[in-house]
Amino acid sequence: MDRLPWSKFHWRVVIALGITWVLDGIEITVAGAIGERLTEEGTLHFTAGQIGLAASIYLLGEVVGALYFGRLADKLGRRKLFIITLGVYLIGNLLTAFSFNFLFFIATRFIAGLGIGGEYAAINSAIDELIPADYRGRVDLAINGTYWLGAMIGAAANIAFLNPDLFDVNLGWRLGLLIGPLIGIAVWGLRRHIPESPRWLLTHGQSEEAERIVDGIEGDIKAGGVTLAPVDPSDALLVEQREEPGYKTLAQLIVREYPSRAFLGFMLMVTQSFLYNAIFFTFALILGKFYGISGGAVGYFIFPFAVGNLLGPLLLGKLFDTVGRRIMIGSTYCSSAILLFITGWLFKNGSLNATTQTILWCVIFFIASAAASSAYLTVSEIFPLEVRAKAISLFFAVSQFFGGVIAPFLFGKLIDAAGTGDVLDRDPLFWGYTIGAVLMFLGGLTAFIYGVNAERQSLESIAKPLSARHVAMASGGASRLTGGLGAGVRRDHGAGVLRAGPKGDATDGDTK
Repeated sequence: MDRLPWSKFHWRVVIALGITWVLDGIEITVAGAIGERLTEEGTLHFTAGQIGLAASIYLLGEVVGALYFGRLADKLGRRKLFIITLGVYLIGNLLTAFSFNFLFFIATRFIAGLGIGGEYAAINSAIDELIPADYRGRVDLAINGTYWLGAMIGAAANIAFLNPDLFDVNLGWRLGLLIGPLIGIAVWGLRRHIPESPRWLLTHGQSEEAERIVDGIEGDIKAGGVTLAPVDPSDALLVEQREEPGYKTLAQLIVREYPSRAFLGFMLMVTQSFLYNAIFFTFALILGKFYGISGGAVGYFIFPFAVGNLLGPLLLGKLFDTVGRRIMIGSTYCSSAILLFITGWLFKNGSLNATTQTILWCVIFFIASAAASSAYLTVSEIFPLEVRAKAISLFFAVSQFFGGVIAPFLFGKLIDAAGTGDVLDRDPLFWGYTIGAVLMFLGGLTAFIYGVNAERQSLESIAKPLSARHVAMASGGASRLTGGLGAGVRRDHGAGVLRAGPKGDATDGDTK
């Protein structure tokens, strides 16, 4: 799979699975924008603290969903899970639109979070295992960046639905919450045509099905007039079916075999999660309280902010495959941290208005968006095949708990601490911004020190499968699966053979 050229199949994967981030972007943008509306009389009349808590509950749902569905994705397969988790999200978000009090609102937000959290684990692992090595970095960043396409859709929808001249104040926000489910239903059918990961099939004794899938992918590519080079079988790895490892096994593996990679994943995921969830979930509250921007007008500011976030991964993504992971990840984290601190200082001094604040955020998050997307890319490619989805789930859960669940609630309180009236205390928010900047800078330093040179490497060379052992294969001994996975298939005991390292091994201080 790693040596295939880009094809229509890969476009189908990107469209059908990449919709996850579009939905999450819509979800969080709508929820963030309606926060200010839900504090008004005539709606549910929440406090700013309750809005922050509701955001934290949604992210807590993502944590639980990632851990639960992530384990199932490694046990039952990527394909089954990315169909189920989308359904859970659709149900939860649909119910949120019918909320009548705070308890019902946060309960349905939790359910929607369950689905999105499960999506992250199943989708990230499936994408990495289906996309060729030369494109994996830019594709992962671009797909994660489509979160902001969803944000743009959500912002545009809010401009209309939160306009009191068009919709009643207690109806418009409910209609805005239905945008995500409508798109989700439209693409649900596309996922039925995305196959199971051949890599996952090999480790679960289904080598014939894996070979059939790869034959089909290669057949479509050859039908377009492309000649595929044969795969050198000299680096083949025998992969045998084994007992499904759980989170305990994963934790032991990380501590014993991959300590520096674990620290790297933790720092990248937690720091970007804190930054994004702190600022974006309270975006509308800040615009409303400090700059007098409210209702549907918030969408005019969120839209350009989302454009900057979308363009960052799209324009910078290729550099993560060419310049390299370590340099690009460290640079984007550190530079966005410095810019955030400067912006926080200007905010504290009252030097900004709603427009200049948004422009600076657009610049910061053009860079930070690529950084945040690279965190998901990193944790999805530096751990072995058998625990990939669980590893994504574990790091996602930890990051959302420390960075996501805490940050919106904390920043909601910092906004409340500013007081009321014409004179507001900006110091609490400045210190919140400073914390976010320091954390991002530490994340960048971690990438410079412990980053893995995973660009253009096969997944098996970055992290050898737990059940793999090297086997010598004659030049003519690879089966048809060799042309797709870089593997031959041993049909005894359900074992398969993967080829690792087509362009050299990734290197860092941990065991491969």
